[in-house]
Amino acid sequence: GWGERRMCIGDGAEAEELLEIGTWLRFRHPLVRSAVYSAASPPQRRAAHGALAEATDPASDPERRAWHRAHAALEADESVAGELERLADRAQVRGGIAAAAAFLRRATELTPDPARRTARALAAAQAAFDSGAPDMALELLVSAERGPLTELQSGRMAWLRAQIIFARKRGGEALQPLLEAAGRLARVDAGQAREAYIDAMGSAIFAGRLGRPGLLRTVADAARTAPQGPQPARPVDALLDALATRFCDGFAQGAPQLKNVLQMFRQQARSDPDDNMRWLWLSYLVAADMWDDTTLHDLAEHAVRAAREMGALHFLPQALTYRAAVHVYAGQFDAAATLVEESDAILKVTGNSYFGFAITLLRAWRGADDAPAQMDAAAESASTWGEGRAVSQSLYMGALVHNALGRYQEALDYAERACRHDDLGATGFALIELIEAAAYSKAPEAAATALRQLMERTTASGTDLALGMLARSKALLSDGEDADLLYQEAIEHLQRSRAAVYLARTHLVYGEWLRREKRRTDAREHLRTAYEMFQEFGATAFASRAQRELQATGETVRKRTIASAGGNLTPQEGQIARLARTGLSNPEIGAQLFLSPRTVEYHLSKVFTKLAITSRQQLAEALPD
Repeated sequence: GWGERRMCIGDGAEAEELLEIGTWLRFRHPLVRSAVYSAASPPQRRAAHGALAEATDPASDPERRAWHRAHAALEADESVAGELERLADRAQVRGGIAAAAAFLRRATELTPDPARRTARALAAAQAAFDSGAPDMALELLVSAERGPLTELQSGRMAWLRAQIIFARKRGGEALQPLLEAAGRLARVDAGQAREAYIDAMGSAIFAGRLGRPGLLRTVADAARTAPQGPQPARPVDALLDALATRFCDGFAQGAPQLKNVLQMFRQQARSDPDDNMRWLWLSYLVAADMWDDTTLHDLAEHAVRAAREMGALHFLPQALTYRAAVHVYAGQFDAAATLVEESDAILKVTGNSYFGFAITLLRAWRGADDAPAQMDAAAESASTWGEGRAVSQSLYMGALVHNALGRYQEALDYAERACRHDDLGATGFALIELIEAAAYSKAPEAAATALRQLMERTTASGTDLALGMLARSKALLSDGEDADLLYQEAIEHLQRSRAAVYLARTHLVYGEWLRREKRRTDAREHLRTAYEMFQEFGATAFASRAQRELQATGETVRKRTIASAGGNLTPQEGQIARLARTGLSNPEIGAQLFLSPRTVEYHLSKVFTKLAITSRQQLAEALPD
């Protein structure tokens, strides 16, 4: 009866006023609940779960009832296991992918039939991986191996193991397992085989310059042997074909296909956010390769939203990283910093490999005194991890830092090293740095070669960002009226883009050119615009360069302290403040940031003090966009 079950929960706790038993059972703190549950014996726990299952309405709360039934079960029970499997999708809607993984894992444990147990273990492993629990996924794969495996299941297991390797250490280590899995899947499921080939190509892309010579071309050739995918073609199928063309036949040949792929992913972002989130790690690089800043923004924004709603902790750090990079390009450095911090916090929980791209990009653009050393450290770390693409990124960002500091010969050296390997989504930006550095260090041959390469890429793209970058680069290598018109053309294009940081840099180099042409009044206008933009962004080194140029025109410049969003808020305070501004409650903010509601409340009180406000409604005006 209920009296006996009440005793198994703990009269001692009630006596200590740690819980209240009436119509509802309430613990005064979650830790008390955990302590009581841990102290109970297995029979007591099963009895408590059984009582809760009996008391739960199967019509209004079937997931909770099934969960308690499962934990009241003493041995394998197909009816309970089947109910858990059927309700896993509903559990995911309610509690995220982790909830679905928990349902499927318990269903696996309660399944008596070996074949069904294998199928459920494999589904549970996939859900565990997607939820950011790779260790649990590996345990479930071991369980799946104990049963009879179909050829498709064997291929899926091999693929998931390879995906876990790649998640923990991006680069070439996962390449061979991914190719082997793709080959096995090709015999039984064309759609999954093509996805495995894309994962393999991604592994080669991340390995970059640290892979063996010709590796990416070899993988692209292998991808071309993939079976025809399902019809109508999915965005991911078009992505595989486009990347194979890009790396087998060259940028110009692959560009039309890549542009079509991006259009397909944009259309899919709203209709199928799960798939958009799944492939963001490659579609984002394609968008960067094609200078498509609008698609960069849209894909990252949709992916962050989908990953949050699903509780997909495997995908969320990637989405946050790419969304942070979009903020950097827009000049919103503090917003970027808060997303990087959130991404890092999740990765500490999941144990997956860190995404150093956004924080390195942010540090490069901020241009602190130690920024050159930070870029070198990032390149060394990426090399240690086997991520050649990240090495190239760090080199191009090193060139960016040295250009900001006016060290053009050093910038040229970094940029030339960055451009020695064709890295998806990175080489084009490195060419921008190379051309500026070569122009200022009087290296015309290097500049001309880089400009030819840039023209091929930007002309094939045709976006305002691409055409603005091309006009800017041409202007740096031109004289007289040609240069003047090209700078103006670059500014017009970049004003229509989301890349505020490059617009500011174009005002800077235009102003520098105007000063050399003895047009001081015109020079001051553009240099002042650049200086004010860099100050607002928090781009210290570029702001100092603009300030020096302004002073050279005879203008007195008062150097201001570059403010962070909301005055002197810490990154975590800024992140909490922005979430509160959107209307989220303290528990909702805490759920996103893995903090307790009380911790959120504590940080918000500090935010209110620093911003001199008294309510959440005032955050909209007190915080910058």
